[in-house]
Amino acid sequence: MELFLDILVLLALISISHVLNRVTPFIPVPLIQIALGIVIVLFLNIHIPLNPELFFVLFIAPILFNDGKMTPRDELWKLRAPILLLAIGLVFITVIIGGYTVHAMIPAIPIAAAFGLAAILSPTDAVAVSSMSSRVQLPKRIHRLLEGEALMNDASGLVAFKFAIAAVVTGFFSVWQASVSFLIISLGGLLFGALISVLLIWFRMLLRRFGMEDVTVHMLILILTPFLLFILAEEFGLSGILAAVAGGIIHAIEKDHSRSEIVELRMVAENTWSVILFVLNGLVFIILGVQIPHVLNTIFKDFSYNNAQVIAYVIILYVLLIAIRFLWLYFFSAINIGRRDYKESISMRSIILLSVSGVRGALTLAGAFSIPLLLDNGDIFPQRNLIIFLAAGVILVSLLVASIALPLLTAKKSMDVVNEEGESENEAQIRAMSAAIISVKLMRNQYNELAVTSVIAYYEQRIAELRANRTNLESSTCNRSLEIILHRHAVAKQREFIQQMLKGERISRGEARRLLAILQRVEMVLTNRFRMFSLILSDFLNKALSPGNHGLKDELSIDEKIALKKLRIMTAEVAIEELSQYKEKYKEKEYETAAYNVIAHYRSIIVELRKQISDSMEEQYEDQKEELQMSCIQAERNELQMLFEHGKISRKQLSNLQVQVSYRESNMIEENLENQD
Repeated sequence: MELFLDILVLLALISISHVLNRVTPFIPVPLIQIALGIVIVLFLNIHIPLNPELFFVLFIAPILFNDGKMTPRDELWKLRAPILLLAIGLVFITVIIGGYTVHAMIPAIPIAAAFGLAAILSPTDAVAVSSMSSRVQLPKRIHRLLEGEALMNDASGLVAFKFAIAAVVTGFFSVWQASVSFLIISLGGLLFGALISVLLIWFRMLLRRFGMEDVTVHMLILILTPFLLFILAEEFGLSGILAAVAGGIIHAIEKDHSRSEIVELRMVAENTWSVILFVLNGLVFIILGVQIPHVLNTIFKDFSYNNAQVIAYVIILYVLLIAIRFLWLYFFSAINIGRRDYKESISMRSIILLSVSGVRGALTLAGAFSIPLLLDNGDIFPQRNLIIFLAAGVILVSLLVASIALPLLTAKKSMDVVNEEGESENEAQIRAMSAAIISVKLMRNQYNELAVTSVIAYYEQRIAELRANRTNLESSTCNRSLEIILHRHAVAKQREFIQQMLKGERISRGEARRLLAILQRVEMVLTNRFRMFSLILSDFLNKALSPGNHGLKDELSIDEKIALKKLRIMTAEVAIEELSQYKEKYKEKEYETAAYNVIAHYRSIIVELRKQISDSMEEQYEDQKEELQMSCIQAERNELQMLFEHGKISRKQLSNLQVQVSYRESNMIEENLENQD
């Protein structure tokens, strides 16, 4: 029961960390999660032991499997030379230089153990890299280099670490044996992962041929795949990490070439993996934070160590790692001057970005914790606690420096980078609307065919308009902001009109209450987050203190629904009259265009309402249409958030596009006002 409660606390902290990041966007989520991990240890006395083997299979395997699926293969192939130089060459250079430096600086650490520390510090952490790079707009080539390096260098670093620690424990080391073993473990892991993945894909195809189209079964196989690849590869003495990466790449190839894949499976897989990765990425850093107090106390409370001296060791080690990385990248760029393929790497700014972006994460700490307590002869492993402390210290310093330096280095050009190499707002909006169409198609059945067709037609028309009209983005955003202001002004006028009708006893209190409640929903979507909070609080208090308000969802007769539709037409006409006067009052082109667009929206509502009254449409159609529309809005928001998290759009672009989605949501709510009764 205690373990279950600890897990619930950790999951709650993941949500809290993202809420805090919304309030303080300048602080990266990983740092917030590490801080929360430290807090629960200090105040709740929660301690979760870090089991390295379990950590690798539970966290690293699925995360790298997904990275292998998501990372563009053609771009990685083009960058294969620099990726290999970073993932293999830089790792071994770091091990050699770092090992001798650590031993010279701290003679109490044997040379083999010093090599082991340098080895576990050499690989960048895939989770940390993706988390840090998603919050700043790195140039595309640099982003891909970091992704490719993080996918490959885990294996080289861990293999080097394994042989170094084995040399300390056994007292024996062979360069030739280590080199041959590295090739077998690495290449074997890649081939093994690819082979098993092909067999699993073939097995799923076989199930489909036998008529097993159950999405749940296929999804379960996909979830188990990275764990199976990692465990089997490790059992055969191969690299489980590279097996997981190869498996992800093979599944991405299968996805690209498969024409018969179950559409529902693709959607369920994307949504399921997004949840799994969201949880795993958060847990990695929170668990890292949970380990920090114990690691620090072990050294700080030991009188045999000078606290200032060990902190200096951490800083020196970090500076050394950055210096080695910088010099290696500079040398690599120098020998490739004039080659068009490596234009990006010549830039000094690019070299600095790549150097600072090489953050270390929980992978390094997990490797350090895997150091055995005793040697083969029964002696205690020399300076094990100090090695773990140095690893943890370098992790914290690398994350802190990257979180401060990367935004400063990318701030001036981040917008240009996104516009030139990422998604434009226009393209991102099209992708979000395409995701909405897919979500509607998945909800199609024999009962809602008419509503599905209507919603899809709306989104297809909007996509066609976006593709045909590539207007200036800043002007478009400005006009949309004006439209929101005018729309809120119109809603206020509608509310005033309804209250006047209520005072004149031209409508019943129940009708007024329904219309006012729905207008408040529209205003919530259109307003800023602080005013939205006050509106939500006000609405909650009204419902809590006025029991009569709970009857808004009561079933109405057809005559009552028609009466409310007629009232809605009257309020829309009032809004149009107010906006027309506003347009005449302000002659500026921007105000005139914005007012015209909002008036056109209200006129479309009136046409739709009159059509519904005259045609006596099916009762279920409107409810179905509203449900589909809200599903589309959520699909759009999910797609935009995914584009932001993958560095395709900037935070400013995300904010602008979310305004567009909120405006569409408010329009949909108003079009369906009469269906809220």
